[in-house]
Amino acid sequence: MYILTKTTQFPEVSESHEDGLLAIGGDLSSERLIKAYNSGIFPWYNEGEPIIWYAPDPRMVLFPEELKISKSMKQLIRKQAFTVTINKAFDEVIKACAQIDRVDQDGTWITNEMQDAYNNLHQLGYATSVEVWKEEELVGGLYGIWLKEKGVFCGESMFTKVSNASKYGFIAFVQYLQSQHVQLIDCQIYTDHLASMGAREISRNEFMKFLS
Repeated sequence: MYILTKTTQFPEVSESHEDGLLAIGGDLSSERLIKAYNSGIFPWYNEGEPIIWYAPDPRMVLFPEELKISKSMKQLIRKQAFTVTINKAFDEVIKACAQIDRVDQDGTWITNEMQDAYNNLHQLGYATSVEVWKEEELVGGLYGIWLKEKGVFCGESMFTKVSNASKYGFIAFVQYLQSQHVQLIDCQIYTDHLASMGAREISRNEFMKFLS
């Protein structure tokens, strides 16, 4: 494990532990975070812990053209059950992602420090939010880092207050990203939910080719 200094330099991702842990320490400055995402690295830690940086192998990704939409979701889309917007309420989305209860998880890894850091990235044009509305109520959403020059979107977190709301927003956003020539959506680690929507694991080496 590497201990980061005040510089924003990271070790090579090939130096990661088998669980993906690469380094510890540093800060959440915009410069360091932008460097991290462009290097295939992301922060993930709990309140009270030092900042921990990961670069897992394999990597869970979604190629937009492989998106799977269930029959039930197609029906909701035809009915226009929700309204989806982009970058209309970033702060509200990240706060909701931090507050939502998750199975087998105590507390949140989206600390106040992390919320401030990603709000800064949003102001710089790197962090993007997707909002899902039912009438005028925010009922779902997601956020992540859009590396536009690389055609890669790095998903961070999503939330839902109404059944299928976040999935609805995710589908709409993936279709939008495809129209913007995004070639890969980084989902970081495997979940059954993501797999059901077409995401799959690829090797870290293959993932890094999209960032090179």
